[in-house]
Amino acid sequence: MKLWGGRFQKETDALVNDFNSSIQFDCRMYREDIQGSMAHAAMLGKCGIISQEDAEKIVEGLKAVLADIESGKAELTAENEDIHMNVERLLTARIGDAGKRLHTARSRNDQVAVDLRLCLRREIDAVKAEILDLQQVIADKAKENQETVMPGYTHLQRAQPISFAQHLLAYGAMLSRDVTRLEDCRKRMNECPLGSGALAGTTYPIDRFMTARDLGFDRPMGNSLDGVSDRDYVIELLSALSILMMHLSRFSEEVILWCSWEFKFVELDDAFSTGSSIMPQKKNPDVAELVRGKTGRVYGSLMGMLTAMKGLPLAYNKDMQEDKEQVFDAIDTAKMCLPVFAGMLRTMRVLPENMRAAAGRGFINATDCADYLTKKGMPFRDAYTTVGSLVYYCTTHQKLLEELTLEELKKISPLFEEDVYEALKLENCMGQRKSYGGPAVSETGRQIEELEAFIKAHKS
Repeated sequence: MKLWGGRFQKETDALVNDFNSSIQFDCRMYREDIQGSMAHAAMLGKCGIISQEDAEKIVEGLKAVLADIESGKAELTAENEDIHMNVERLLTARIGDAGKRLHTARSRNDQVAVDLRLCLRREIDAVKAEILDLQQVIADKAKENQETVMPGYTHLQRAQPISFAQHLLAYGAMLSRDVTRLEDCRKRMNECPLGSGALAGTTYPIDRFMTARDLGFDRPMGNSLDGVSDRDYVIELLSALSILMMHLSRFSEEVILWCSWEFKFVELDDAFSTGSSIMPQKKNPDVAELVRGKTGRVYGSLMGMLTAMKGLPLAYNKDMQEDKEQVFDAIDTAKMCLPVFAGMLRTMRVLPENMRAAAGRGFINATDCADYLTKKGMPFRDAYTTVGSLVYYCTTHQKLLEELTLEELKKISPLFEEDVYEALKLENCMGQRKSYGGPAVSETGRQIEELEAFIKAHKS
């Protein structure tokens, strides 16, 4: 018989049972369900709603149920529909009628809401730890490549000289925002819905502040309707995970380009590559491609949850059962991608000669040539036009700017002197960009220090 079966005179159809059941995915919240129930039972006893003896019996019984589940002695079944019913059945079978008192002043609506918040708090901490580990890999790689010159790109066209360290640290900065977004989400979700009941609270003299405190929440939620119907925190977490995956996908796209023969800026380790079943020469960046592909999966979870919630009246509706599959899949996807991406990056071999060779083509020192003329007194817009003419001259004569003779340069502008060649040297073009956040070694050194300080400060 169902726990809610008193009103019903017929057994639930088997198809409905399967359709309605959530144990296949909410079983992962068994620790949180038991944790929340223990706090609820302790509060019921302290407030005199049930006897202290029953409260203690319930708490001890729940501890035993937890041990049985973790040891495999207890079976969670679809017949009991969800994790809440499974735990309650196991408890009642163990301690008898005292177990039936646990659900006093509580609904499954506020029970699942508190379980999910407790679970997602833990999962956020786990995802954050993986991001911080990836950031450390980025910091380590950046330290090794502060003087590795590469072309920076806009529109996927060579633009200006930067260092590989500078490029990596841009992703380090993105990931820092991902960390703080997750922390903000965790802080906002840290309000306790337990005690909201089905929607309207309860007539029992419960102490919601006690359960909130015992479960590590900052405070109880202030409105019982909101307590059971809010899933903003799920959507916010899915949004944060989607942005994180977008960053990983962008990084993956660059790795895929970099390890192609057309770029050949890096070589992936054999342990993080795959081959072809027919072409023996192939070395494929499958890790990066899968991360890029799985990004769409996380986006789908976000859109699915937004769509499920968009037309729901207050308070709880069964549609909201969709929250767990969506958010658990997104979490699992992110947790799968982060460590394998970090391993790929850690073992990746950088090819600085190829980066430098690519930087030497494409006139990426043209802006520095214009800056040179500007510092000699020419207005920047005139300098821009002058260097544009030089680039056109170079393309028609198959020369680079630094290969032009001083005589050729002076035909374009008498302001050119011998010191222009130092200004056009790519290492100097990069090294002189000492403005805050730039690619000069002094600046990438500061960025690395700040990234490592961030990692240390945000480790749990």
